[in-house]
Amino acid sequence: MRRLLLILLVTLATLAALVWAGSLGIGPVLYTPEGRQKVVLLFGNPVNVQVEPGLSWRVPLLDNVLSFDARYLYLNTAPSKIQTRDQERLLVDSYVIWRIEDPLRFFASFPGGMKQAESRIDEVVRADVRDVIGRRTIPEVLTDARIEIMSQISKEVSEELAGNGIAIRDVRINRTELPAATTQNVYARMRTERERLARKYRAEGDEQGRTIRAAADREALVTVADARKDAEVLRGEGDARAAGIYADAYNEDVEFYSFVRSLEAYRKTIGKGTTMVLPPSSEFFRVMQAPSAEAPAPAPVGVAPSAPPDPQP
Repeated sequence: MRRLLLILLVTLATLAALVWAGSLGIGPVLYTPEGRQKVVLLFGNPVNVQVEPGLSWRVPLLDNVLSFDARYLYLNTAPSKIQTRDQERLLVDSYVIWRIEDPLRFFASFPGGMKQAESRIDEVVRADVRDVIGRRTIPEVLTDARIEIMSQISKEVSEELAGNGIAIRDVRINRTELPAATTQNVYARMRTERERLARKYRAEGDEQGRTIRAAADREALVTVADARKDAEVLRGEGDARAAGIYADAYNEDVEFYSFVRSLEAYRKTIGKGTTMVLPPSSEFFRVMQAPSAEAPAPAPVGVAPSAPPDPQP
């Protein structure tokens, strides 16, 4: 029993030692931790590729083990001066998120290692950024189509580097600046464009104002004409009713109607300090004249007048 326990302990210790040696890159056991990829070369030729965490076997002293990072990596590319479609120059700084997808292809494409790979990625990214942005205008790059531009750059870079065992997650424009001379040109163009839009809006406003004023004037004329027509109709109806009232009053008592009309004429004609030169027999003062002596006095109301006396023989 003790012998079996001892053999078990020795076996476990041996396995632990082999794993520990494998983590150091020595011994027959190849240990691949999380986040790493390994390629085993035997006399310079790849014989084993480990892309998943775990243990495998190798031939000590005869093979060579290359280890690569399996995580996504960040690379900030060098700034580039790019001329846009509207003949303006931009200073563009971008970055790329990438990883080694196929370590065997990566090793075959870049035997110099990570420095060579990063140099190639930087070259491809800057070339595609220059090509895509060169087909756009400054407003598109800065505002309207920025997301579309970055997606297109990511797609082109990914397609170009796929054969090198590299997977591109994303390419982003980190900074977009204008050189001093370009900035002045852009500001001048923006001022010109805003002035053009201001003139356009003012002209449209003036046209709409004239249209509104013309419609208001036309509506006012129609309203006034309708009001005058209604006023004339009402005035005519009023005059007709007044004439009818006057005629009824005249027919009921001619002398009293004539008396009242004469008083109204005096009130409208004779004012304070008015001087009139008329003969005493003028019809205008008929009401103001005293009755004639020969004229019979009016009979009291309700009493019949007496007959005149017979003349003396």
